Amino acid sequence: MIVTKKALPRRTFLRGLGAALALPVLDSMTPAMSAAVPQPARLAFLYHPVGMIMDRWTPVKTGANFEMPATMQPLAPFRENLNILTGLAQVQGRALGDGPGDHAREGATWLTGVHPKRSETNIGCGVSADQIAANALGKHTQLASLEISLEAPGLAGACDQNYSCAYTNTVSWKTPVTPLPMEVNPRIVFERLFGETGATDPATRRARLNNQRSILDYVAGSIDRLQTELGPRDRAKLSEYLDAIRDIERRIQKAEQNADVKLPDMAKPAAAPDAFEEHAQLMIDLQAIAYQTDLTRVVTFMFGRAGSNRSYRSIGISDGHHSITHHMNDPEKIDKVAQIDTHLVRTFAAYLQKMKSTPDGGGGTLLDNMMICYGSSLGDANIHTHHDLPIALVAGNRFCQGNRHLRYSSETPLNNLFLSMFAKAEIPCERFGDSTGLLSL
Repeated sequence: MIVTKKALPRRTFLRGLGAALALPVLDSMTPAMSAAVPQPARLAFLYHPVGMIMDRWTPVKTGANFEMPATMQPLAPFRENLNILTGLAQVQGRALGDGPGDHAREGATWLTGVHPKRSETNIGCGVSADQIAANALGKHTQLASLEISLEAPGLAGACDQNYSCAYTNTVSWKTPVTPLPMEVNPRIVFERLFGETGATDPATRRARLNNQRSILDYVAGSIDRLQTELGPRDRAKLSEYLDAIRDIERRIQKAEQNADVKLPDMAKPAAAPDAFEEHAQLMIDLQAIAYQTDLTRVVTFMFGRAGSNRSYRSIGISDGHHSITHHMNDPEKIDKVAQIDTHLVRTFAAYLQKMKSTPDGGGGTLLDNMMICYGSSLGDANIHTHHDLPIALVAGNRFCQGNRHLRYSSETPLNNLFLSMFAKAEIPCERFGDSTGLLSL
């Protein structure tokens, strides 16, 4: 057998007619007889709006092999990677003399731990955890981070008690005065990943969209040339990856064809499916490809705006989410909120399943190389508590063991978790927001 050190570069792109297609890790990217290169750490921050019914989320016992309450049941298949963290707080979300506005502060503080300025225009918060990570990990990728949402932003001005809508529309802050917009349109996310045309004028972009040609058509020649250089296993991997891209394109095009284009984009992006579940799965699939191809290592994913009042008719609930969280101990309303909580946790489970089923080189999967924080900056939304938050950390075993319910001292800053995630991902950061130290994980 002849052994060669030749290998494809890890950052390989296929190009054609201005389009670029990044590749996932293939066997051909590792030189023969060389030691396997560890896959990079990826971080994800998944936001669950408007708190939870906490007694249906919080396990009774701590430690390993805890019994999962009803809301948590969809996460059972991922127990070995799952840690439930109880006792964490974002106390800067409290009024602190500013009066009402807990939902604006819910969004502003979740990833920052900084009390926001109460203003419609003179906004101010803090750099968010995802952007601390992006500043470090983004040096190695095409996109420093992706910010994605499943709910269109509110209008400009005030959205909650004279707090700017910026606080409810995003949880991601580049600087203390620069909120990052959350993208709700899968087409735009797709084009950020694959759709560079070489031209930025609107007419060229429209012409390409109208043509409805696949990104794969544009890079077909490069694909054919590459396939002749690959072994059977790599060809199979490449074929599976291309099929995934083709399927995503088809679903986006279907959503565009079915969209009611008479509505303004702010209210209903043209390429977002009407159904929450379809929209979520499309965005999940796009994120998996972004991670798999190392186009980014940091994603922030909002399941809804802070204070979201979306209804979930697919599970038989026409009431607005926020409205019924003020249940005043009405058992019927409590049960409806718990159903919404479980539905969102089920969406989180779909996210985990996608990451667990997506290869990431070295025989592992994306989930093996990820740390995913899921949760909210409200605990009990009925009374607007910002302590005992519902927080889950799902991580590959290279970062920490799973299958545990960990209870921390009351009022332990949530930012201690983010500081700990930074440390495990080798992101330099000595102090963050109101952090006081690392968590024992």
